[in-house]
Amino acid sequence: MAKLLSCVLGPRLYKIYRERDSERAPASVPETPTAVTAPHSSSWDTYYQPRALEKHADSILALASVFWSISYYSSPFAFFYLYRKGYLSLSKVVPFSHYAGTLLLLLAGVACLRGIGRWTNPQYRQFITILEATHRNQSSENKRQLANYNFDFRSWPVDFHWEEPSSRKESRGGPSRRGVALLRPEPLHRGTADTLLNRVKKLPCQITSYLVAHTLGRRMLYPGSVYLLQKALMPVLLQGQARLVEECNGRRAKLLACDGNEIDTMFVDRRGTAEPQGQKLVICCEGNAGFYEVGCVSTPLEAGYSVLGWNHPGFAGSTGVPFPQNEANAMDVVVQFAIHRLGFQPQDIIIYAWSIGGFTATWAAMSYPDVSAMILDASFDDLVPLALKVMPDSWRGLVTRTVRQHLNLNNAEQLCRYQGPVLLIRRTKDEIITTTVPEDIMSNRGNDLLLKLLQHRPDLSWHFLRRYPRVMAEEGLRVVRQWLEASSQLEEASIYSRWEVEEDWCLSVLRSYQAEHGPDFPWSVGEDMSADGRRQLALFLARKHLHNFEATHCTPLPAQNFQMPWHL
Repeated sequence: MAKLLSCVLGPRLYKIYRERDSERAPASVPETPTAVTAPHSSSWDTYYQPRALEKHADSILALASVFWSISYYSSPFAFFYLYRKGYLSLSKVVPFSHYAGTLLLLLAGVACLRGIGRWTNPQYRQFITILEATHRNQSSENKRQLANYNFDFRSWPVDFHWEEPSSRKESRGGPSRRGVALLRPEPLHRGTADTLLNRVKKLPCQITSYLVAHTLGRRMLYPGSVYLLQKALMPVLLQGQARLVEECNGRRAKLLACDGNEIDTMFVDRRGTAEPQGQKLVICCEGNAGFYEVGCVSTPLEAGYSVLGWNHPGFAGSTGVPFPQNEANAMDVVVQFAIHRLGFQPQDIIIYAWSIGGFTATWAAMSYPDVSAMILDASFDDLVPLALKVMPDSWRGLVTRTVRQHLNLNNAEQLCRYQGPVLLIRRTKDEIITTTVPEDIMSNRGNDLLLKLLQHRPDLSWHFLRRYPRVMAEEGLRVVRQWLEASSQLEEASIYSRWEVEEDWCLSVLRSYQAEHGPDFPWSVGEDMSADGRRQLALFLARKHLHNFEATHCTPLPAQNFQMPWHL
């Protein structure tokens, strides 16, 4: 009876993986009663086959889930319509509640029938036995057997806790349950007295910004968190996960962040291979509709690196919603997991991000300054210009306020607090992070990210963060802008040769300065240099920090374009 109840309440089982040779028990060791029988079919033919009763009951419950999701998103319009028609009176609501209660009872009955169907299936009974044993005792053997199943990730046991590192327990300066530290935006109106009257005046705007951010704004910014999209992508995600597990020996893990969100991760270990890059770990940060199952992890994998992928809060197996604070909390526990559980030193970790993943990548680099390097592909400097691009001009004030208060992806500000090597990859046909049209390459916000990295705006609060403020003076800034306007490799090379950039001379100047003053930024190199010398250095540094890739925003980055950032 207890097993039947477990089958009723148990998670949905999607797939039984082929057991990998490296994980099979030795022949001399007898199999346990719960040992997984390895299917002999190919990777795409090993989906769990439910019995007819479970299959049909699952279809009914899945359809009900989709209808519930549609009803949830359309509920404001439905309530408005019902109110206008006078259907929200007590005489109308009571019969409706009876219908709703009857429907819930019917769905509960369907769930019980599904449980009976599972109970009659030996494969599911075997799975639920292993799952319960793993929850009782997370031994390596139980985890090994559980890893042969792909099921609803909500039932996966937690593998790593944000407080697990001993340094976290002893430190008072680490993250709290309220979250890790973020850079806070400055007030929109400086010098304004924060009186009670001013707070009351701002209250309607703040409420409006909150509602916009938590309804339309968050879903526009992170469409991958929308349930209906995830439901449509489920077959593709399952295939991608099967490829990572069966072909790349990936290991899935659930991490518990400081805000209580559970983060879905996948680790592929290449340290035991002949590939020298396998000793380095690449932590991948996906885009706003990207998942590690089908995302940018494929690029460093093809290049031979060890890879750790993770899903944003609210994406696939990860819980929560993808607001900046939750994103940073998730990235923090991912880095801690890489260091304290996987055994990588910060100096062996590379942060790689695509598109909106640049926010968590730059936060990690700012918060863990010892990481080896950072690669930002098709990323941007600040969210506000891109948000204004897609919204009406009349909403300018509301959009700016909403982004700054609730969705502040300040990539450039975080990036400039990192002292290590950085490589920016600019898509020359990018249609997403340009503020005009894809053909206008100067409207690509990757340009602004480069300029702010090399030399920021003349803002006192950012003064100490400049890398090369003397080089990127008026002459240097002008020539770098000319170089950024080049729409082809031929034009780029033409500008570079026009100014007769001597790379050996540039390297010798930079190395001499580093030897005398140390590696920490900002550098005052170029202070006593001619205008021609500053132009050469500026072009040299720009070319080393930004590479062009002739493609649109969503084109996968080839492995040969995945290069380590330049450093002296």
